[in-house]
Amino acid sequence: MLNEQRIKELGDELFNALINRQMVDPLTDREPEITIEDAYHISLQMVTRRVEQGEAIIGKKIGVTSKAVQNMLNVYQPDFGYLTDQMVYGNGDEMPISEKLIQPKAEGEIAFMLKRDLIGPGISNADVLRATEAVIPCFEIVDSRVRDWKIRIQDTVADNASCGLFVLGDRAVDPRKVDLATTGMVVEKNGELLSTGAGAAALGSPVNCVAWLANTLGQFGISLKAGEVILSGSLVPLEPVVAGDFMRVDIGGIGSASVRFT
Repeated sequence: MLNEQRIKELGDELFNALINRQMVDPLTDREPEITIEDAYHISLQMVTRRVEQGEAIIGKKIGVTSKAVQNMLNVYQPDFGYLTDQMVYGNGDEMPISEKLIQPKAEGEIAFMLKRDLIGPGISNADVLRATEAVIPCFEIVDSRVRDWKIRIQDTVADNASCGLFVLGDRAVDPRKVDLATTGMVVEKNGELLSTGAGAAALGSPVNCVAWLANTLGQFGISLKAGEVILSGSLVPLEPVVAGDFMRVDIGGIGSASVRFT
């Protein structure tokens, strides 16, 4: 366990790395005793600094839910981070990753817009569906302030679950009108098929992911709130992106999202 002063120092270090687009050495190399609980406190310090700079929290994200992403990062349990109003872009927008991010990777997923609070523990999948206003196609562009993505679970948690930016797509659909476990996803990059996936890739269903998040956050006294957007985790492998790339995701029964990187 780390003391409060060290937690604050590491949160400030990651915030400064974000602002200055600089990488830091893995926290787990420098602080071998760091726990996942420490890492969440570090993340909260980093996010607090962002809020102090004028950003507003608009939702939360679940990370590392699919086997493809777990195997790619060698991280084998989900995590969560906070989304702010400075992270979101509209469908088809240009996203200036060369100005804002360090080592970005894009992933296709399903976003949930909540109309009711979800306060765990004890949240079921039925509770999630009742609380969801709509599901929306989404690209999350994750980024790591940790050098060369050499992360363990504590590193990515401390770094606000490797949050970068995200894009919400062109349609919002009632989640009860689509089978979120079996719905298919197709991702294209620069006009060519890149990857395919299905809802079941993320903990069996994106709904399971949101229930997991509500119940996990409930242990920390944190709720998912009406009006928040919840990114439910990637259904496909992460894809490195650079300025000039164009990506599109189509999700069966829901719609599409696209983004051009600059």
